[in-house]
Amino acid sequence: MTRWQPAISAPTAQARGQQARGGRLGWLRRPGRTAKIISAAAAAAAVLAIIAVLAGGRPSGSSASPPPAARNFTLPELGHPAAKVSLTRYAGRPLIVNFFASWCAPCKRETPMLARFYASVHGQVIVLGVDANDEEGSALRFLRSAGVRYPVGFDPYPAATTTSYGVYALPQTFFLNARHRIIRHVVGPVTWRELTAFASQDRG
Repeated sequence: MTRWQPAISAPTAQARGQQARGGRLGWLRRPGRTAKIISAAAAAAAVLAIIAVLAGGRPSGSSASPPPAARNFTLPELGHPAAKVSLTRYAGRPLIVNFFASWCAPCKRETPMLARFYASVHGQVIVLGVDANDEEGSALRFLRSAGVRYPVGFDPYPAATTTSYGVYALPQTFFLNARHRIIRHVVGPVTWRELTAFASQDRG
């Protein structure tokens, strides 16, 4: 069985510099304020959080340990607060979990592509969005313009679900196998090739 290996990387000074120049990542911020470069303390917290995610289920000295388990979450569905978006609803099914926001410049390019991918696979691969640290009205307008039809959970400030995944910059995408273990993590915009490769892999 071919298995993707986790590709989790911490935010770097270079990535932060790219954002300052309109680059590949948008850093989490308070809604309604100008995006700011993440502080040194928050950067350290991000590194520690990612290490914690990587450490889950990985015994010391074992090269054959399983990938880390994804944290379960339950969020109100954006635009339908009585409905919920949860990993447990899709138990036994592979998932793509995408963290994004309407104010994130790279997300404006990535999200329409994710919507096209989801439409193209006709439910064979589940995509879940997590709208992080955003304003509901702006997010709903963004989803409509992007043509999103997959479920999107709303994770407003302080974005507890988002930061529990070690996500302090957007967009980021987690690929989960059928046991909801993280088999790949993309920091920055995901590509069509990465999406279609996941769809064609043995994801058990």
